[in-house]
Amino acid sequence: MSRSSRILGLGHHAPARKVENPEIEDRLGLEPGWIERRTGIRSRFWAADEDTLSALAAHAGDMALTNAGIDRGDIGLLLLATSTPDHLLPPSAPLVAHRLGLGRAGAIDLTGACAGFIYALMFADGFTRLHGRAALVIAANILSRRINPAERASAVLFADAAGAVVIGSCDDTDRGILGASVDSDGSGYGLIQIPAGGSNTPFHGDLDLEQTRMTITDGREVFSKAVEMMTACSRDALTAARLRPQDLDRFVPHQANARIFEAVGGNLGIADHSIVKTIAEYGNSSAATIPLSLSLAHRAQPFRPGEKVLLAAAGAGLSGGALVVGI
Repeated sequence: MSRSSRILGLGHHAPARKVENPEIEDRLGLEPGWIERRTGIRSRFWAADEDTLSALAAHAGDMALTNAGIDRGDIGLLLLATSTPDHLLPPSAPLVAHRLGLGRAGAIDLTGACAGFIYALMFADGFTRLHGRAALVIAANILSRRINPAERASAVLFADAAGAVVIGSCDDTDRGILGASVDSDGSGYGLIQIPAGGSNTPFHGDLDLEQTRMTITDGREVFSKAVEMMTACSRDALTAARLRPQDLDRFVPHQANARIFEAVGGNLGIADHSIVKTIAEYGNSSAATIPLSLSLAHRAQPFRPGEKVLLAAAGAGLSGGALVVGI
């Protein structure tokens, strides 16, 4: 059994089509600059009709595996965090594993919404410590196909992207997950949802199309609860890691809305320059935003051994969590 895990490789991928704010603002009748002022988003990427979730995920996974420089047969587990699988059944992860040439590695989807990557990385860390085998964690979404174009609250936010992390076993206890905290609040279950498609409201011939699209029923309540959950989980994760906010080198939050992660950073006392921000160009791709941001941050300024990084997210469910990771 390994004492810890460590990040071996990072990857990301976004579709080719870049959608600037004016395209959405014109369609919704919003004044120029409205979206950026309220969300921090200037653009996002949307998939083409022929793009698939599994292909998007495989692109990011391939980049992470190449950067890790390990034999693909060494991967023992693939976890795919997604809210937009190719099909309700079967899971998309086995197809992604097949595309990546991972052999007989275990592969399964996790539907944790915006917090999906936090949970997937935590589970993968446990697998790697227990079995001593490398794991690949991918978060990917094609949310543009779940946007209700008539609902302003969701139409301005969501994007398509994928991010990936390869982790391997390690005996250095200053690396890998140093502290973790997860949380849920089912009282907010209906705040962010796609009403139809599950067993409660299955698809049928006379179903209203809007019921198959994303809806946010109370944006202010989502904001408040997300800030509260991300702040509390971050504090608990830091306590578990025996670290203070000022000990952190970077904070990589879920890119839900710039005002949300700036409020969390302010609550924790984290300097603004330490917050990794990708929302302006890439928008909100739910679970994919954290691994996407990790990969982009590493490309811009490579992580150094010994860095301490805080990851935090909250979203539909409500579910959330935070991890302190040693690089």
